[in-house]
Amino acid sequence: MTRLDEHFKLNYENAKSKPELIIKGEKYRITILSEILLRLEYDENGIFEDRPTELAIFRNFNLPEFEIKQDDKYLMIKTKYYQLEYTKEKPFIGSKATPDKDFRVKLLGSDKLWFFNHPEARNLNGSAASLDNISDKIPFKKGLYSLDGFVSIDDSTSLLIDEEGMLKKREDKRIDTYLFMYRRDFGFCLRDYFKLTGHPPLIPRYSLGIWWHKKQKYRDYDLKELVGDFKDNDIPLSVLLLDSDWNKKSDNLGKTGFTFNESLFPNPVEFTNYMHERGIHVGLNIDPKDGILPHEEHYDDFVSGLNLGEKVIIPFNPFDKYLIINYLKALIEPLNGYGVDFYWLDYKENLENLRALNYYHTQDFNKNSNRRPLIFSRNPLVASHRYPAHYSGETQISWKTLEMLPLFNSTASNIGLSWWSHDIGGFKDGIEDKELYLRYVQLGCFSPIFRFASNTGRYYKRQPWLWNIKINAIASFYCNLRHRLIPYIYTEAHRYSSMSLPLIQPLYYQYPEIYDEPAYKNQYYFGSQFLVAPIISKMDDILNRSVQKVYLPAGTWYDFKTGKKFQGDKRFVLFYKDEDYPLFVRPGAIIPLANLEDNFNNTSAPKSMEVHIFPGKTNSYTLYEDDGITSLYKDGQYIKTEIKYEYSHSNFTVNITPIEGKGGIIPNNRDYRIRIRNCSGSKYVTAFVDKNTTPVFAYEENNDLVVEIKDVPTYKSLTINCQGKDIEIDATKLINDDIHAIISDLQIATHIKEKIDSIFFSDLTFAKKRIEVRKLKKIGLNTNFIRMLLKLLDYLSEF
Repeated sequence: MTRLDEHFKLNYENAKSKPELIIKGEKYRITILSEILLRLEYDENGIFEDRPTELAIFRNFNLPEFEIKQDDKYLMIKTKYYQLEYTKEKPFIGSKATPDKDFRVKLLGSDKLWFFNHPEARNLNGSAASLDNISDKIPFKKGLYSLDGFVSIDDSTSLLIDEEGMLKKREDKRIDTYLFMYRRDFGFCLRDYFKLTGHPPLIPRYSLGIWWHKKQKYRDYDLKELVGDFKDNDIPLSVLLLDSDWNKKSDNLGKTGFTFNESLFPNPVEFTNYMHERGIHVGLNIDPKDGILPHEEHYDDFVSGLNLGEKVIIPFNPFDKYLIINYLKALIEPLNGYGVDFYWLDYKENLENLRALNYYHTQDFNKNSNRRPLIFSRNPLVASHRYPAHYSGETQISWKTLEMLPLFNSTASNIGLSWWSHDIGGFKDGIEDKELYLRYVQLGCFSPIFRFASNTGRYYKRQPWLWNIKINAIASFYCNLRHRLIPYIYTEAHRYSSMSLPLIQPLYYQYPEIYDEPAYKNQYYFGSQFLVAPIISKMDDILNRSVQKVYLPAGTWYDFKTGKKFQGDKRFVLFYKDEDYPLFVRPGAIIPLANLEDNFNNTSAPKSMEVHIFPGKTNSYTLYEDDGITSLYKDGQYIKTEIKYEYSHSNFTVNITPIEGKGGIIPNNRDYRIRIRNCSGSKYVTAFVDKNTTPVFAYEENNDLVVEIKDVPTYKSLTINCQGKDIEIDATKLINDDIHAIISDLQIATHIKEKIDSIFFSDLTFAKKRIEVRKLKKIGLNTNFIRMLLKLLDYLSEF
């Protein structure tokens, strides 16, 4: 009998709830999964489901604290968060007039009440299947985050998983709903959601680098030349994603194909080896909608045992066990053998089939050299966090599209998704505009996945070097910064996988009122250390800068690039040149960066690192590293290194110490460059490896104190101590420098600039400064410049 391999099987016992948490009648079954989570089932025939579904694969929760009171007629269940009240055996769904008559759940500590068919109108959405051809409103689906503090998920129609690990369609109709009652504790909601549905996998480290994807009929030497161009222009590249033209077609039928086109790739193994030697991974577009065609190299292997009289097209049906087994073994495994790293499942016919494809491909990864799963597909909308990364589709090239992306990314966190990938630069149509391109690249630097993409055509310019010198330099800087940020992003990826903390988190998680303020709702946290206020609109032509409204929460904040210091709990109007971007950190922030090495495409744990540390507060950061490719980290093959910063105004210490894991995972020795931001030279800088002094080189660079230590054993503790008087720079001077630069760049007469300077930096009140600025019209200053200067005064008034 044809069977799926053992690795497809799920733990059926974990799909069952503990009997002591189940309250069951003839037609109903209620399961207390946690203090915030309930499973609610109702069936007229009294048949209930214990098999795992594509949504719920773990129901074996530990016993929470709860209270039950019941008699023959009524049932009451109470935890710290909710109180369920039910008239036994009555239908869960009431009438329109009295929807909560026989079944209701009170959210304790509030006046909220949930019942079946509740509108849940204050839900702040989750995600969408894609952004294909969307030019205005995003078609969001429901998420988990609600201002009401509760949310329900319907599991009555999702696919079942049988004992072999095969997906099955349901043949029955019943109520099967999960209800989360969490008040303001959304972190608990995500915790239990991931426990129920499966935690997000830790994606391969290489996927955090820069991807290249263009819908073009590449030959292998075209791609080798492209990779050479990236190297010649000092831009790292991690992934080549080949669109649908890599494969052999039958009479130009659709996109379907599983065999390399030998006229384009005469030696696929040589091609993938060439890329792997340069630190680049290869993904292939696969769309099986047209079925399995006779021209495929392994067609005979696929149909073996079918006793076909002639070669025919085999329709694609992922719910046919024989087909899916032979699809994986006869068509996918040979491609794996060629060195293909992952697959882009570009299937758009229906989401149910796409979910099946995602499921089988992910399970199939588990037997291939213990490789960590990675697939690339549109969002199938059920437990999608288990199947990264997500493709947002063929987006339009426009400012409107760019404007949608930050909110799209952060809203996805409401349903537990992080790994969205958008077309950096936009995919099709529109106008190739240098400013738009640059702001796309900068957003890509601080996005989950950075993927250059475009439609076919000579004039889509995604390579930075195809633009002018200025744009090329700025885009290259942010491409390099993205690659250097991989140690940080990978650590945050591990936090997401292990601690249920999405990489992107909207500001309104902590400040719900921000959701109703369009100027600030696009801001988001990028991991634990960064706050991003993305630039999504054109610059002011007169000012020659982007005018950005930014809300900074309470406390002190620093601009990551310039070191400018801000006092938070305020709304600011800030101004950014092309090369700048609104990226902020807290005092004591610790950002580990890779230094680019000879093979600068390499995304593995680096031998040379630069650690940025901001003054003002004692803090620590735990850097996570493993081999980045396999699942051996689950068996303890990883290393955690604590970077601890002990701060005082004139004496601070940095300690870098391995605290957990095994040796041999990262380089045995590492060069460190510790960059203490906004600090002048220290009179005394000493360093120790364990307790032994070690050579240290310290110097000032761009208002930072830089300390370099070479060849430090990564299995030992490194300690750096810096002492001196008044070594922390007052960042207010940096703000004044910014205003001087803005005035200097204005295209106006120099004597008027001197007058503007005397007004701005005088002791006059801001109200009187505004009057003096308006008077500049009398000496010939254009009204447009006067309006701009008044904006600058608004900016200064915030400090």
